[in-house]
Amino acid sequence: MLGRVPRNEFFWARWVFLRSLGLWFLSAFYSLAFQIKGLIGARGVSPVCGLFDVLRVELPWQTRGWEVPSLLWLDCGDSALTVLWVVGGLASLALILNRRPVLAIGIALVCFLSFVAAAQQFSAYQSDGMLLSAGFCSLFFAPRGRRPGLGLDDPPSRLARLSLVWLWFCIYFGSGVVKLLSGDAQWRTLTAMDHYYENGPLPSFLGWYVQQLLPEGFHQATAAATLGLELGLCWFAFFPSRFRRAVFAIVTPFQLGIILTSNYAFLNWLVLSLGLLLVDDAAVTRCGLKVPAPGLRPAELARAPWLRGLAAACLAVYFYVSGVELLGRFLPLGEASDAAPVTTLAPFRIANGYGLFAVMTRDRYEIEFQGSNDGATWVPYRFRYKPQSLAEGGGLYAPYQPRFEWNLWFASLGRPAQNTWVGAAAQELREGSPDVLALFQEDPFHGSPPAQVRAVRWQYWYTTPAEKRATGNYWRRELRDVYVPPLGR
Repeated sequence: MLGRVPRNEFFWARWVFLRSLGLWFLSAFYSLAFQIKGLIGARGVSPVCGLFDVLRVELPWQTRGWEVPSLLWLDCGDSALTVLWVVGGLASLALILNRRPVLAIGIALVCFLSFVAAAQQFSAYQSDGMLLSAGFCSLFFAPRGRRPGLGLDDPPSRLARLSLVWLWFCIYFGSGVVKLLSGDAQWRTLTAMDHYYENGPLPSFLGWYVQQLLPEGFHQATAAATLGLELGLCWFAFFPSRFRRAVFAIVTPFQLGIILTSNYAFLNWLVLSLGLLLVDDAAVTRCGLKVPAPGLRPAELARAPWLRGLAAACLAVYFYVSGVELLGRFLPLGEASDAAPVTTLAPFRIANGYGLFAVMTRDRYEIEFQGSNDGATWVPYRFRYKPQSLAEGGGLYAPYQPRFEWNLWFASLGRPAQNTWVGAAAQELREGSPDVLALFQEDPFHGSPPAQVRAVRWQYWYTTPAEKRATGNYWRRELRDVYVPPLGR
């Protein structure tokens, strides 16, 4: 039966958002299927068992599971790593198919947290915290039941929906605040987007066309629009429905533009899908998609008072901690930032402070691994996703996240002493680790490790339109230094 749905109901928004949340969880686990052993496996770059051996000495046994909340404490071997991403991936599929969504979210959340807590530098991304936050809040937002459909007998919790909209707001507003407070002149002079497309971690070939062919006025307008959206427009998420719909209509193409010109894994896809929660069912019906009238809630789905109280308490703590994290960006909060809820939840990454692109990178550096048998001729190890040769513009593969290649971009901006894992990766290549070699496009030495492996650092620039017409190349580059000296037998 079709009925008149109240303006402030979000049955369809919840249904679509939860399906998309399952997709982003699945993308995270799918990418781990090809990377997790090379990153933290027994013959990986940063073996998790080695980390846990150290933590067993440094941390009291009573607090280890809280300080590093991971199922890998039970077993950190390669088989356990496989089980982790398989179980997480199956739970993600169940969420996509709307099968026991609350249980599916809980399992995916625990599996992903287990990886994030143990992966060290390979999970130090704001996007990982966003996905954990969204999963946590969705535990209280998803309808209960085995196959709930739209969940008409278990309407969306207004407090849980508000927590997800609050997450959306914190991402935008926090990013705007850090831009103002960073002191980066590029935002003040609206030149932040002039070289944004070539200097990102994993550029798209479309970025060359946007940066090199569009006029300066376009880039200035984009920088101004970014500040306006993050500092002003995002507030309308808490206004009446017509304002929320307008915000959704603006931010959706904004996020799609970022997705097409760069590869930030599931970050922008997740933020885009959070924006769906700004659109109520009354707006959906105007698009021709009917909403059945809510049914009578069966007794087994009626939320007990203690359950409603527990959900409210959990979300209240989430609001408090995330509010402290947000305000801490621009206010001296003193003891509030050291309060028990903040420090207690910190290891779980479910309430975080966000601030994207506070300072825009001015130069593009890339680390390249090379092997040699004579110390004179050096052969590069080809990356799977990162543009490396001059003719590679970069593909479109988000929400897939190549964490190893992503981290190399950050390492290229720092010193080798700050990124000792790069040397560890070079050593594993020297020893012919099959798991680390799997992170690359191919083994240039065909199973016979070279006598020496080193890492060098290049600086890259986009070619001009004239240079691209003449050579067909997206890039030009110059060798800057040796990042990791040759490692031999």
